[in-house]
Amino acid sequence: MKPSPDYVPAHGLLRDKTVLVTAAAGAGIGFAVAKRCAEEGCRGLVVSDIHERRLGEAVDAIRRETGLAAVHGQLCDVSKEADVQALFAFAEAKLGDIDVLMNNAGLGTSRRVVEMADEEWAKVIDITLTGTFRMTRAAMKLMQPRGRGVIVNNASVLGWRAQAEQAHYAAAKAGVMALTRCAAIEAAEFGVRINAVSPSIAIHAFLRKSASEELLAQLCAREAFGRGAEPWEVANVMVFLASDYSSYMTGEVVSVSSQHP
Repeated sequence: MKPSPDYVPAHGLLRDKTVLVTAAAGAGIGFAVAKRCAEEGCRGLVVSDIHERRLGEAVDAIRRETGLAAVHGQLCDVSKEADVQALFAFAEAKLGDIDVLMNNAGLGTSRRVVEMADEEWAKVIDITLTGTFRMTRAAMKLMQPRGRGVIVNNASVLGWRAQAEQAHYAAAKAGVMALTRCAAIEAAEFGVRINAVSPSIAIHAFLRKSASEELLAQLCAREAFGRGAEPWEVANVMVFLASDYSSYMTGEVVSVSSQHP
């Protein structure tokens, strides 16, 4: 197993941008990308989540660790349109125009198809796919009249590859990929770019609580480096897609993976 690399220094990729990140509490990709945005020079940041205490802790940690004072937290359940609208109203009140939206909210469980109830299927689809749609729709309505803006969605290699007990999550993430491509075509004429990342496995505390060590070991063994990604390694690619360095890219799904056949 190759060791994790050193944390990459910031390069000012999002200097003077305003950023909104969903599902940013805790220790996963959402928090990593929010922190990375602050480090990369954004002038203002709004983070959202459904967990009030963890959201407050995330805001405090980003302020403390990056020195960015303009970090604000707002509760939001992306399965509720009223929450989505309230989040954008809050973000614009705090930061003005939103330059970048990072869609990270999602829900995964493990269940075989024959044992899965409609309610479990629907909940995973509603949060992971329809929640991304709700956020994307709201952002496009604001960004398109301004002629600028970037949306980065978090998909998964499970949108391409099969894994037992993940039919609902894989279907949702495949939907996020399709949403990304189709919305990008519609947004392009307005100067708005929409892309997605497709991580294989990023190891963080929440994943260790929700998946067995045996399963995590199996998944990591499939990776060329013999390890899962650090959440910030996925965040780096999301920041690249949000930055002007990817100005010609839209409708793309970038695999953040070292997985081999």
